[in-house]
Amino acid sequence: MLTRHVCNSAVQAACFATTITLLTASPAYAAQGRALVRASSEHSAPYLPEFAVDGDVQTRWASHGFSGKPEWLEIDLGKTLPVKNLVIHWERAYAARYQIQLSVDGRDWNTVHEQRAGKGGKEVIAGLSGKGRYLRVTCLQPSEFELFSIWEVEFPDEPVAQAVAEVSRQQEANRRRAADEARVRTSKALSEQGVSEIVFAMRQPGKDGHWYANFSYYCDDEDRVTYGYGGKLCRLNLATGEVATILQDAEGGIRDPVVHYDGRKILFSYRKGGNCQYHLYEIDLDGGNLRQLTDGPYDDIEPCYLPDGKIVFVSSRCNRWVQCWLTKVAVLHRCDADGSNIRAISANLEHDNTPWPMPDGRVLYQRWEYVDRSQVDYHHLWTTNPDGTRQMVFYGNMHPGTLMIDAKPIPDSRKVVAIFSPGHGRREHEGVVTVVDPQNGPDDRSSARSITRGANYRDPWALSEETFIAAQGQRIVLLDAAGVSQELFHVSSEEAAAGLECHEPRPVIRRLREPVISDRTNAERATGEVVLVDVYKGRNMEGVKRGEIKKLLVIESLPKPINFTGGMDPLTYGGSFTLERVLGTVPVEPDGSAYVELPALRAVFFVALDENDLAVKRMQSFLSVQPGEVTSCVGCHEKRSETFLPSADLLAIARPASRIEPIDDCPDVFDFPRDVQPILDTLCVDCHGYQKTQRGGPYAGKVLLAGDRGPMFSHAYFTMTVRRLFTDNRNQAKSNYSPRALGSSASRILKMLDGSHYGVQATSRQKQMLRLWIEVGAPYPGTYAALGCGSVGGYIQNAQINTDLDWPTTKAGADVIQRRCASCHQGSDLLPQSLSDERGVSFWRFSLDDPRLKMSRHIVFNLTRPQNSLLLLAPLAERAGGFGSCRDKQGNAVTVFSDTANADYQTLLRFVAAGKTNLETIKRFDMPGFRPRPQYLREMKRY
Repeated sequence: MLTRHVCNSAVQAACFATTITLLTASPAYAAQGRALVRASSEHSAPYLPEFAVDGDVQTRWASHGFSGKPEWLEIDLGKTLPVKNLVIHWERAYAARYQIQLSVDGRDWNTVHEQRAGKGGKEVIAGLSGKGRYLRVTCLQPSEFELFSIWEVEFPDEPVAQAVAEVSRQQEANRRRAADEARVRTSKALSEQGVSEIVFAMRQPGKDGHWYANFSYYCDDEDRVTYGYGGKLCRLNLATGEVATILQDAEGGIRDPVVHYDGRKILFSYRKGGNCQYHLYEIDLDGGNLRQLTDGPYDDIEPCYLPDGKIVFVSSRCNRWVQCWLTKVAVLHRCDADGSNIRAISANLEHDNTPWPMPDGRVLYQRWEYVDRSQVDYHHLWTTNPDGTRQMVFYGNMHPGTLMIDAKPIPDSRKVVAIFSPGHGRREHEGVVTVVDPQNGPDDRSSARSITRGANYRDPWALSEETFIAAQGQRIVLLDAAGVSQELFHVSSEEAAAGLECHEPRPVIRRLREPVISDRTNAERATGEVVLVDVYKGRNMEGVKRGEIKKLLVIESLPKPINFTGGMDPLTYGGSFTLERVLGTVPVEPDGSAYVELPALRAVFFVALDENDLAVKRMQSFLSVQPGEVTSCVGCHEKRSETFLPSADLLAIARPASRIEPIDDCPDVFDFPRDVQPILDTLCVDCHGYQKTQRGGPYAGKVLLAGDRGPMFSHAYFTMTVRRLFTDNRNQAKSNYSPRALGSSASRILKMLDGSHYGVQATSRQKQMLRLWIEVGAPYPGTYAALGCGSVGGYIQNAQINTDLDWPTTKAGADVIQRRCASCHQGSDLLPQSLSDERGVSFWRFSLDDPRLKMSRHIVFNLTRPQNSLLLLAPLAERAGGFGSCRDKQGNAVTVFSDTANADYQTLLRFVAAGKTNLETIKRFDMPGFRPRPQYLREMKRY
């Protein structure tokens, strides 16, 4: 039954309200001459140049990644003026070296200040001497973040501040005139499109700040859900402003409506009041004939009709969890029109989102992934055939820092409209409405054009290249190509009080079906096949000689059945979030070709190996095949904007596909204490342990490789990480490294065991174990059961648990540290005051160059043998069994404790021993009697 009310906005009289959102960066609004603020580059739409002079220290300009060339921010003062003082508020991506330049004409520049040792933060620059109309901050050398970003530039000189304000006022007047003209044009365009009605959903936004966390429950408590309560499915008449409520549920949730090709029915996702899961439903446009399509203990969301009558959607039926958060994952699935024959068409470990058919029949969607790279930066646009075959990047996968989602084709165009949500994405996909032209390939930054200035839009629909509908908080707006917005609908005061917002506006129109791509899968097969044309053909392969690559190592990334926090602990320290499995190797032919049989619907990646089984090049993405699929690629990260034809028949396809050859004596999943520590005990610990030995121990080179446990990791594991004895990507937003820059070829530990390091020579099996452990991301535990437990000061939802801050022994120990140690241990040498004390070092994203790591809690405290803690050995005299390594500020040896009977020594010993007792109670994954968290057991039963 339809219920109706009239929209409160002026739409009932004139179809459109006159609310205007200004886009200062748009060419349509530019004042004559230069813009007030320009820059050499813009990272993306949320980081425009004008944000550096808008008076808001919460908005900022950011450049593209630094390429060796200067990046600059330029401000027009309106007229030539003397500039004496300047204040720059840097974001963390500050310039370590930069210049302040002035110009009268914008062509010839005079440097009036140069900073050679910038520290970021608020920089006050006084005593400048120079005149100019144009001022530039020219950034020459970045800090650790490899780009430049400024929150705000301020002008303390009153004449300069007034001049800038006047230029801004003039440009604002020009923009408003342009906006008025655009509003008239856009109103006419909507009428010409024949759109008289819009279907949309109203619901509370997700409770979690992450863009993906708006269904199901949090891992720690099934009653703690991510979604809000209350939902409506509505139909808006644009001419009258009348709103019909098609379906309403005060305790349920309604989302993702899609109008059928014939314009008569709606497919959507619905969580009925009293139920926990979203399922797919259909309903007629008039509110009749509601029917449920899917069911079960899963969430089915973001559906879309396919031209063959089937449905593509994303679902949590994959039974996996976000690798860096506490919520479930949903990936691409498909089903018949009645909801039957459901099957997964994606093997992603992370979210797929918002699938939609393209004019050629492929499906466009968002894919989030991170293999050997940052977990918060790679969520871009991909395509697949409707059966899941031929998955490939559409746009953005080489450029970190933006969530690209809600993409749909623009009619009569090759372009698509999408939401570019800043950084790691905002709640409910909020971001900038952006048009992408794929003509120049997936890596061309200039192919993306921002429509809106603000980053608070979602769910855009393109009526043409000039006209778009989008949701914006509690309203629905019409946008033109310059970002001028006109309000079509606003929620009522009652709906606003209930926390409802607008989502997924879709025009009620008939659409032509896209071409049908026939199903290329074979459900009777458990494998698919991949043809690699030429492993040497690709980006950043300089220096790799033909014949150098002998085989491909095939590695599978394993989905998480549960996760408890935003970091990677305790799997790695600042590295991978994922456990990986070595499947084996396949040969590469002399011409660079390979023909591989792979298990279907598994996330795998390749490592190209040389004749010594060392890594030459690594994938930093994953591939998967459908059952029976035969697909191909050119080479290692080949440029998608180029074509390539081999000069002769490929040697690899002259025979059947190579089956993966398992590696003898290789563990299913590597576990550091079980598989790596015995090698270190045999080869390294005599020198790099705690005991005095004939070979050079203890603590040779101030390196510890014993397997004693610290608060979260073993000392050996921590040391191998921070001493860079292995090389991985450290969770960085960086891709496509040079050959041999990652993995086994770049790892020092393998070079040190060839006899050149004090004669230490590893056996071939020991080298193989170390090499393969490195190739799978160098994990600490070999099981996901270790997640969320077994640590003193571990993490749940980014907050520490099982801390010792209130333990009497910790308080007493901290007092001793303050009295006996703090006078020398200052700055980066500050000692941890508790077993949980990180001393300001990030638990998930830190620099290995951070000098604070040498005094980390992970190495200072020994919870296996407390008396062997560096906290105790360093200040204890050598004659008493210590290291006697303490020095005063002048570098002179200092004996803090002459013997172990000292009362303060005993207090520190009790401080650490309490941690040992606690760890023996809670138990770590490698300790007898270990039990994982009950939530892990709960999910494994479902897995």
